[in-house]
Amino acid sequence: MLVLALHHVSLIVADSERAVAFYRDLLGLPLIPRPKLDFPGVWLALGPQQLHLLELPNPDPTTDRPAHGGRDRHIALLVSDLNALEQRLQHAAIPFTRSRSGRAALFCRDPDGNGVELIQLKNDG
Repeated sequence: MLVLALHHVSLIVADSERAVAFYRDLLGLPLIPRPKLDFPGVWLALGPQQLHLLELPNPDPTTDRPAHGGRDRHIALLVSDLNALEQRLQHAAIPFTRSRSGRAALFCRDPDGNGVELIQLKNDG
């Protein structure tokens, strides 16, 4: 196989500080060093992978997206405590919908309308 793994996902954001408040402060992703580039942004760790937030003009519409993020492009993140994250989202007044497949998962959007799926890590222990 030539492709070995996913290295990172990049999302366009309008305001890096606002995006950091969502991804680091709300979801708990740690910041990691970012190379010097000619535009603002931040890198965050996703386990061994990375999330790159690029503060650039967005060529895609951010309105009229499906209400349920599972019917839109999105990133999916495994989480250790979905109930705790649900409470954090409610406290921050961030709307979400539950997975329609019956899985322990929910969908929300970051401040820029990017879809985020949060999936409870199964504890098979």
